[in-house]
Amino acid sequence: MSLALDPAAQDLLFREARTANTFTDEPVSDEQVQAIYDLVKYGPTAFNQSPLRVTLVRSPEARERLVAHMAEGNRPKTSTAPLVAILSADNEFHEELPALFPHFPQAKDAFFAERPVREQAASLNAGLQAAYFIIGVRAAGLAAGPMTGYDAAGIQKEFLDDDHTPLMVVNIGKPGENPWFPRSPRLSYEDVVTTV
Repeated sequence: MSLALDPAAQDLLFREARTANTFTDEPVSDEQVQAIYDLVKYGPTAFNQSPLRVTLVRSPEARERLVAHMAEGNRPKTSTAPLVAILSADNEFHEELPALFPHFPQAKDAFFAERPVREQAASLNAGLQAAYFIIGVRAAGLAAGPMTGYDAAGIQKEFLDDDHTPLMVVNIGKPGENPWFPRSPRLSYEDVVTTV
């Protein structure tokens, strides 16, 4: 059985898409980021909680502050990418639930009154949204370089607040010279799928 999605789109989003390690200097516009968000915001989250928050690092000063918190091997990539996004989970997402989940506005207090419950839900669902964001970057014809090699506490203190937990830093742009590492193996269907 074939997929409904055109094979060229399948390649763009998955088979030929790679994590970029170098980028050209072609800028990534606010309009491109808006288009990415306007597509990926439709990806599902539990209770439509939508806890992902995106901090775009554009100014040279902010870039320098961010690079200082990156792992050594990630610093050159983050220094040279046309755009860098800090993806974080909003642990106070429940405040938006009456508007985002209008058929059961009581979910805010019935399920998410306790901070530890919110943090767990925010981490899982913002993680889902981060994956959608990466696919959206690819759909825009750009490459994404997601990274978790950084000082999370430093990034939180420098760019976020106590209500936002950093999930990843994503370099965004057109692939540059020798942008790809060799493709790593993937698990087979039989290794992953079990029927019971």
